[in-house]
Amino acid sequence: MQQHGNVPLQRSFRGSGSPLRVPDLLAQLVAPKPRISIHWFRRDLRLEDNHGLYRAFRDHGDVLPLFIFDTEILDKLEDKADRRVDFIHRALRTVQAELAKRGSSLLVEHGKPIEVWKRLLDRFDITVVTTNHDHEPYAIERDAAVGELLAARGIPFRTFKDISIFERGEVMKDDGGPYTVYTPYMRKWWALFTPVMSAPHPSEGLLNHLWKTEPLPMPSLEQIGFLPTDLQPPPIGFSEELLSNYEHTRDTPGINGTSRMSTHLRFGTVSVRELVRRSLESSPKYLNELIWREFYMQILWHFPNAQNAFKPAYDRIDWRNDEKEFSLWCEGCTGYPLVDAGMRELAATGLMHNRVRMVVASFLTKHLLIDWRWGEAWFAAKLLDFELSSNNGGWQWASGSGCDAAPYFRVFNPRLQQERFDPQLNYVKRWVPEYGSANYARPMVVHEAARERVLRVFKEALSGAGKAGDKQTNLFA
Repeated sequence: MQQHGNVPLQRSFRGSGSPLRVPDLLAQLVAPKPRISIHWFRRDLRLEDNHGLYRAFRDHGDVLPLFIFDTEILDKLEDKADRRVDFIHRALRTVQAELAKRGSSLLVEHGKPIEVWKRLLDRFDITVVTTNHDHEPYAIERDAAVGELLAARGIPFRTFKDISIFERGEVMKDDGGPYTVYTPYMRKWWALFTPVMSAPHPSEGLLNHLWKTEPLPMPSLEQIGFLPTDLQPPPIGFSEELLSNYEHTRDTPGINGTSRMSTHLRFGTVSVRELVRRSLESSPKYLNELIWREFYMQILWHFPNAQNAFKPAYDRIDWRNDEKEFSLWCEGCTGYPLVDAGMRELAATGLMHNRVRMVVASFLTKHLLIDWRWGEAWFAAKLLDFELSSNNGGWQWASGSGCDAAPYFRVFNPRLQQERFDPQLNYVKRWVPEYGSANYARPMVVHEAARERVLRVFKEALSGAGKAGDKQTNLFA
């Protein structure tokens, strides 16, 4: 793999094709390192309204933008045709093209961040590093290590709030504790919010403060160990009509009734401040969804052990964890059309309508009695818009184990959900074309029997009565 730290020297050798004289080589080796500041892109892959980038331009100048394909993350991805890596790569190419128009470039590295930064310190005279906050557990550890490395060289490591309006401990109860119920959190969010918080940081107006350099090469997907995909990313932006009708259309999977901005929010190709401003004008209901996102973010910040049930009693549940049934759920072959449509949409696109996410999660945890962590891991591997806090929060909500979760006795009836939200079968027919024919699978379980079983198992576990089997209930059609 090409090492970008050697690019200038490699290019000087290629130059005109003639041998490089020893004095010229020595002059290059002893030349002063370029003096620059660096903005480190992570979850903010845009030049517009980027808080950390704006502060780098405003306060420092000679900014070289950087992105690191982090092998600590990439090496854990089993699917080498991962749509998320492809999405990031495409977003970086867009940024690179814009930078090239202004005589600058994006430096793209591949490796462990701490090792990449050691190479960059050898290559550049770095005056300051800016970036935007990332509060997921791994990111906190990574940034602490990088910050320590930079501090040892006397280099400031400045981080800024960019992916949310409120973060960490900014929305707290009057007694100083974190909120674990959404509605009071939402009320306090609104009490603290002022319009200036959603004002843009106009980084796009300061691009003249970029460090001028010839275009730097970007590794291909293949060079970082991945493959191109069939990715069809949602467009950035949505109509005012969609936003104004959002409250009435958001639960209907068969129409274009949602913003489809979750992927762009996840990777920062759109600013959350822009979405908040637009929702303030047209759709309080849409803003409510953005506040849910921040609610789950602060839950993960205050309670980072996401692998355990938020309500410890739920870890006593005697999950059946039938691997064959789990595979049928993953493949979208459960015999329940709305569930199958959702799982097939996920496999084909990396996305799934939010209403359907709730139905498929309830089906796995309640109808099949399979541990919510299995479903959470499957979504984590497949979702284009995967965000740890929202994914964990959503799965624990569906299973009943999370904060402010659906009660254990709330069991979605997938047939009634289909009748209510896809009555014309527009969504089902798109993803389950064999529905209604002899080729369609029979239901894995009978809804009424599955509901009876899960109520018994959950009730006994939560009351401390011990484990329960399922021999008394005939579940199969």
